[in-house]
Amino acid sequence: MTETASARPSPADEPGRSGGLRRAITGPLLFAFILGDVLGAGIYALMGVLSEDVGGMLWAPLVVALLLSLLTAGSYAELVTKYPRAGGAAVFAERAFRSPTVSFLVGFSMLAAGVTSAAGLAIAFAGDYLRTFVDLPTPLVAVLFLAVVGALNMRGIRESLGANLVMTAIEVSGLVIVVVVVGVFVGGGGGDPSRALEVPEGTNLGLAILAGAIVAYYSFVGFETSANVIEEVKDPTRTYPRALFGALIAAGVVYVLVGLASAAALPPEELQESSGPLLAVVEATGLSIPSWLFSLIALIAVANGALLTMIMASRLAYGMAQQRLLPAVLARVLPKRRTPWVAILATTAVAMLLTLIGDLATLAETVVLLLLFVFLSANLSVLVLRRDAVEHEHFRVWTWVPVLGIGSCILLLTQQRPLVWAFGGIMLAAGALLFLAARWGSRWRARSRS
Repeated sequence: MTETASARPSPADEPGRSGGLRRAITGPLLFAFILGDVLGAGIYALMGVLSEDVGGMLWAPLVVALLLSLLTAGSYAELVTKYPRAGGAAVFAERAFRSPTVSFLVGFSMLAAGVTSAAGLAIAFAGDYLRTFVDLPTPLVAVLFLAVVGALNMRGIRESLGANLVMTAIEVSGLVIVVVVVGVFVGGGGGDPSRALEVPEGTNLGLAILAGAIVAYYSFVGFETSANVIEEVKDPTRTYPRALFGALIAAGVVYVLVGLASAAALPPEELQESSGPLLAVVEATGLSIPSWLFSLIALIAVANGALLTMIMASRLAYGMAQQRLLPAVLARVLPKRRTPWVAILATTAVAMLLTLIGDLATLAETVVLLLLFVFLSANLSVLVLRRDAVEHEHFRVWTWVPVLGIGSCILLLTQQRPLVWAFGGIMLAAGALLFLAARWGSRWRARSRS
């Protein structure tokens, strides 16, 4: 992977252009942003699900999933540094396919996935982990939680990412605790490290790892949200690829170590029985780590994921409004703080409404389906836009990377349930109606001014 330079961009493409959002995100802040979003809350429940497919070889599907995610990340690194504008995949699709409809559907898929994910995280925050400390109605807590997230988002990107830096450190510390206490446990003669090479009897190893990788891939989703804060990143050409690949590889290393620790501490059947497998792993070591500590860490992980997701959603809505794919009012920013306040209010309100649905299990699977379409579009866009030269230096990925990225997306799409496809179709149809309404409104305003 290399950096290259080519011909003249439009003013909106210049990395150092004036106006717009404030460039306040440094390399370390961006690294923490991506790492925090990738790690998320999923890893705290992932090991039990993976063990059903691969037994004790939890590390293998995690490595495969990391490699698959790096393929699409390579495409994002090229596109984001080539076109450093908020809007992410929607911007890339517009340039590649020259179709406002395609651009809107890609952007809407990302936006719908982000807002729905935030709603699910709010419900998770208000659930069993919080009940360790206090028992309050889930809908009330979820709405209040999103209000606090929205207020922090409104305050400013630097303040939001400063909070993310602290929460990511706490989130990672929980996973480090798992690795360290199991290391002490095994070093004292406990556990069984050989389980890390065992698979269920009668299982085809290759197929088992592939099945597990499909599950594990979901734990790496989150890096794509960073594309929507690129207008606020300092020196994006150099900063973005380093932060992106560094965060994904760091997350992969942590995941593999947690997988090895989980296999050594507990047999697969005990991991599968636990709804909090990492807590079960720590308790199995017999070391005096209080149970409430993991509930607190999980709450922080969920809060961090919700904050980062809502930052992405609001910046995506802002970018699409700039492209006239959504109402122009969403592109308004606060004069002093330079945050997209209307977009923040709108996305937060929609997330609050979604929390009232209660059961978001099928919607969560639909989120993954929508994101796979976004990733497929991004990988295709890299190949199409190779003919589009820009003046400034940008990252360039090897051609075979987006080709393999396309194949990985198609592979994962084939694993989705028919019900999930139905829900995805309904959401995209709703998006199409919103797009038509926005276009009609734009034409009506143009006629009224003439």
